[in-house]
Amino acid sequence: MGSTDKPADLETAKEVPPPPKGAAYGSTPPPPKHDYFFVVDVVLRFLVFAASLTSVLVIVISKQTVHLGPRISVAKFNHSPAFIYFVAALSVAGLYAILTTLASLSVIWKPILSTKFLLHFVFLDVLVLGLVASATGTAGGVAYIGYKGNEHTQWQKVCSTFDKFCQHVVGALATSLFASVLLVLLVWLSTFTLHRKIPK
Repeated sequence: MGSTDKPADLETAKEVPPPPKGAAYGSTPPPPKHDYFFVVDVVLRFLVFAASLTSVLVIVISKQTVHLGPRISVAKFNHSPAFIYFVAALSVAGLYAILTTLASLSVIWKPILSTKFLLHFVFLDVLVLGLVASATGTAGGVAYIGYKGNEHTQWQKVCSTFDKFCQHVVGALATSLFASVLLVLLVWLSTFTLHRKIPK
């Protein structure tokens, strides 16, 4: 009689925190939402892979043999260091694109890794963009000499003779330029997505 002790069950009830607003007891937190920027990222990276592979294949099969009187002249990509560099650079870009496509797919399955991958993507995308752009410019300079020649240095234009070879080179340069544009879009996309993740 006169005791101020409260029942144990009432004390226990007071110690249990209320459920968060809009949630019920025993409910599990919702799964993290997928970042749909990575879906676009996967598509762009696959297109970079396709463009790089197309460039390499087109220029590698661009061999042309021409009969110039008693002589036989052959035009191949490995006759020019610029075209060899072009093939090597686009091969690296294609390998990089397919590897990062798989990495981007893993981010869609595990969104918790998104920030870490995005930072790596920005650095590596810029590096590969520089590689592809330099190879395209180098091969394009040699192709322009072949198409127009150079009167000051007495370099003769050869595309009038090796027309099929030059057509292949132009096609390879066009697809590599397309790959460069896609890499620029990837850099912008990754940078913008990282910016969105910065707490305001």
